[in-house]
Amino acid sequence: MFSLFISPQKVYRNFQYRKQTKNQFARDDPAFLVLLSFWLIVSSIGFAIVLKLQFLSFLKFLLWVIFIDCIAVGILICTCLWLLSNRYLRRPVCKDQDVEWAYAFDVHLNAFFPLLIILHIFQLFFYHILISQDWFISRFVGNTFWLIALGYYVYITFLGYSALPILENTQVLLYPLLVVVLLYIVFLVAGCNICLYVMNFYEYRVV
Repeated sequence: MFSLFISPQKVYRNFQYRKQTKNQFARDDPAFLVLLSFWLIVSSIGFAIVLKLQFLSFLKFLLWVIFIDCIAVGILICTCLWLLSNRYLRRPVCKDQDVEWAYAFDVHLNAFFPLLIILHIFQLFFYHILISQDWFISRFVGNTFWLIALGYYVYITFLGYSALPILENTQVLLYPLLVVVLLYIVFLVAGCNICLYVMNFYEYRVV
């Protein structure tokens, strides 16, 4: 899993090997899902400690992270990209082939893992001592966590689709990075701390 941090291209070479041997790109091994579930639980425990959640509040938070943040948002994003790639990015000579929806969801899970580790684990170590303060450096560090996390998500998503030989012009999937960087600058200038807003949302709306 941690290859997604240091060498995400290697992960998609494994997907190509699976296509050659099993005639499908999507995973058929539940090991990744088991490990992802483990980190979802660990990160939620971390949030429960930082936010001082009671047990029932912790369960509500865990269910929200799994079924809303990971699954529901993932289904929405991967379905949009699945439709986009099949309709506009397929090579003309590959019209008889299409991107598997299950593969699109696998790409989302790959991209979600670094985001989860950065925002739900690394960030927690800095929350009380730095990010939650009303300082410029707090906003800078907090927003930079989001910039890096979303940058990973967009880049790994791009790698997932660019690994498919039936697609072309997949570089358009990198364009959201421009929006992410622009919003990062706008939020810094406006004095908005995204991490603080999200933590408050979790604490007062979710649990």
